[in-house]
Amino acid sequence: MERRATFAAGCFWGVEAAFRQVEGVTATAVGYSGGGTERPTYHEVCTGRTGHAEVVEVAFDPGRVSYDELLDVFWAAHDPTQRDRQGPDVGTQYRSAVFVHDDEQKAAALASKERLERSGRLRRPVVTEITPATTFWRAEDYHQRYLEKRGLATCRI
Repeated sequence: MERRATFAAGCFWGVEAAFRQVEGVTATAVGYSGGGTERPTYHEVCTGRTGHAEVVEVAFDPGRVSYDELLDVFWAAHDPTQRDRQGPDVGTQYRSAVFVHDDEQKAAALASKERLERSGRLRRPVVTEITPATTFWRAEDYHQRYLEKRGLATCRI
């Protein structure tokens, strides 16, 4: 039975490309979650006034890839110690967040975050939010598989 996971880790283009390479991921879509505006557009989200984050919604087969493995990809795909930014992208829409769909995902995300914090790999505290999933608003078509369409989605995590 297919399941869903939702992650925010900065600009959604690279994050989507990373998840698309994971065996057991059956589909991805980029979009917006965590805000108050219905049907937000990219330009509205970029203002920072909608409260949304750029996210990747991942459909996966739990018989082929675990949620914990998806969390590992999430942590590796960005710097979870940066608040409201990733690299040159700055604003709340670029925050680090795990949008959990149920209590099982919440427990796994909290445990994974704690393991990362205790690992000593990071010099600063993890600022990633772990919050209940809200409505996923699919981004405009030109954002879907953006890097793949341009031949740039070949990096491996």
